[in-house]
Amino acid sequence: MEKTNHTSVTEFIFLGFGSPQKIKILLFMLFLSIYMLSLLGNFLIIGIVLMDPLLQTPMYILLGNLSFLEIWYTSVTVPKLLGNFLSRSITITVSSCVTQYYFFFSLGATECFLLAVMAYDRYLAICNPLRYATIMSPKLCLHLSASSWVCGFLSPLLPTILISQLSFCGPQKINHFFCDSDPIFKLSCSDTFVQEAVGYTCSSVVILSSFLLTMSSYVNIVATIIKLSSAKARKKTFSTCASHLTVVTIYYGTIIFTYVRPPAKYNFDLGKVVSVFYCVITPLLNPLIYTLRNNDVKTAIRKTLLRRRSITWKNNHDTDGVVK
Repeated sequence: MEKTNHTSVTEFIFLGFGSPQKIKILLFMLFLSIYMLSLLGNFLIIGIVLMDPLLQTPMYILLGNLSFLEIWYTSVTVPKLLGNFLSRSITITVSSCVTQYYFFFSLGATECFLLAVMAYDRYLAICNPLRYATIMSPKLCLHLSASSWVCGFLSPLLPTILISQLSFCGPQKINHFFCDSDPIFKLSCSDTFVQEAVGYTCSSVVILSSFLLTMSSYVNIVATIIKLSSAKARKKTFSTCASHLTVVTIYYGTIIFTYVRPPAKYNFDLGKVVSVFYCVITPLLNPLIYTLRNNDVKTAIRKTLLRRRSITWKNNHDTDGVVK
């Protein structure tokens, strides 16, 4: 049912963060640096996992999947955010806005499922070490990874179809830096009850189910660690999953705060600030935490750098020999 007669809107304007121009330049430089470091770090993890045979294990294959996902996840929203700092008017067509909404929530749902699978992998490795290789076979790892992507991209399909049927008649300004659900509903001149109910239900089911699965794995992990007789063994075992737990806490804490709540309680200004954590910060923390706290990855990086240095030296030496 339409609220009023209207002229159809064909594009939206992102408001982003309303700040003085000097502050916007500083924020642009800050977020651009974070974005570039995030891309570099995640590409580095993917490259190391692909190049080092010792990292061809379920844990690192899943980590490579997560890094690949983070590259696209942050690229869906951050370029528009950066553009908003440099321009007074960043626009997006309605169809592009719906497309951005779909990919953002698809990748977000995929990350939820991947984090749950990674927690399950650590649960098997720590709580069932003797059966780990048998249970978490390469085939099962591939199936779990593929299922995470498929389920992630199917989850927001119905809400996206319903949102694409909404009518928009102004104002055109989205009080956000990307096409999030509540800012879109705010601009619609159609009855959005069904879209809000379906979207809220889907996001709550995906987030809470994956969160509970992830936490159940960690509860069992902690229980197993406590039972270890050696304090050194407890410390070493817990350190293997501490980085994963850090990413999980930050990511789930912010998305639960944003999406698992009654739609009427949404605060747009607070929502933009919280969104920065799961759109910008978490994709950077993933490569930083996993590389700085993981000895296997650090060793693989050192080996790769030494190998490249050796090849460069050999090529230069051979070139000098030819010249002489």
